[in-house]
Amino acid sequence: MKQIDWLFFDVGSTLVNEEKAYQDRIEQAIADTNISYAAFYQTMNHYFKENKKGDAEALNDYGLKRPSWRSDLEVLYPDCKNVLKTLHQHYKIGIIANQLPNLQARLRRFGIDSWIDLVISSADVGLAKPDFAIFELAFQQANCLAEHAVMIGDRLDNDILPAKQLGMQTIWIRQGFSHLNHITNPAETPDWTIDNLTEILEILG
Repeated sequence: MKQIDWLFFDVGSTLVNEEKAYQDRIEQAIADTNISYAAFYQTMNHYFKENKKGDAEALNDYGLKRPSWRSDLEVLYPDCKNVLKTLHQHYKIGIIANQLPNLQARLRRFGIDSWIDLVISSADVGLAKPDFAIFELAFQQANCLAEHAVMIGDRLDNDILPAKQLGMQTIWIRQGFSHLNHITNPAETPDWTIDNLTEILEILG
């Protein structure tokens, strides 16, 4: 294994469980329509299985507007705090995420900000994954080489593929809807695949 100095995490479906926020988005979208929750959910899952953004594709199929995202409904995965606390004893920890404004405040509310050394959020920097530029900004601010960093995220397209192309090591965490995804492009193949945060400790702990 190469020298590792920094671990960069995504947020949604990586550190936080978005299940209730997705449920709220569906309920908002289908309100005042004759579309059932089950039908919308089935359509959404169909697209996630094709490695697409299932909620966006389903909204488009049904001709519905995209409701606002309720980040206040997100909750930490139960093992998140212990994993970050343990890893922070050995590595610097950063965030590279496509997120709404005020991510720093949310991290404080979750009680995990003391273990996070750098936050690069799309809303703050005007860049978004999978653009290489948001990763390169993180390397610059962390004073870190790509080959000495690991990207941990749930999205093959936004997290794993660009990170690998830049020379990072990668951990694909199959939480949330990513458990429906499958690797179709060899360039997306992560160095490690896990099903929960605790498994990171077996690799890097």
